[in-house]
Amino acid sequence: MLPTKLYALAADSVLALHAVVALFAVVGGLAIPLLPALAWLHAPVVLWSSIVNLAHWTCPLTPLEQSLRKRAGQGSFEGGWIQHYIEPMVRPLGMPRRMELIAGVSVLLWNGLVYTVVYLLVFNG
Repeated sequence: MLPTKLYALAADSVLALHAVVALFAVVGGLAIPLLPALAWLHAPVVLWSSIVNLAHWTCPLTPLEQSLRKRAGQGSFEGGWIQHYIEPMVRPLGMPRRMELIAGVSVLLWNGLVYTVVYLLVFNG
């Protein structure tokens, strides 16, 4: 059995990874003009992020972090990662289901716009 500090470090690492993936889903497309091959990683992340929100799924990183926090003797949280970490900053009174749907669609639309602009700049520029 790992010491509780290692479980806490692992939970914090999963949290950081989750934040990087979410941030990459939103703004990663902006790096594609510099690294066009990045689209092969970015597009699936965008689709995954949108599907998780639209289908009301739980990202596997969330229960992994929750489990590690429990093993570290820390308090865990209920619900999803966005509801626990992002929602209190954006909407302190809670996020209704329609806001999850808006988030899922917004990620798709935003990245569709980014990819269109990138395509026009790179291939027609």
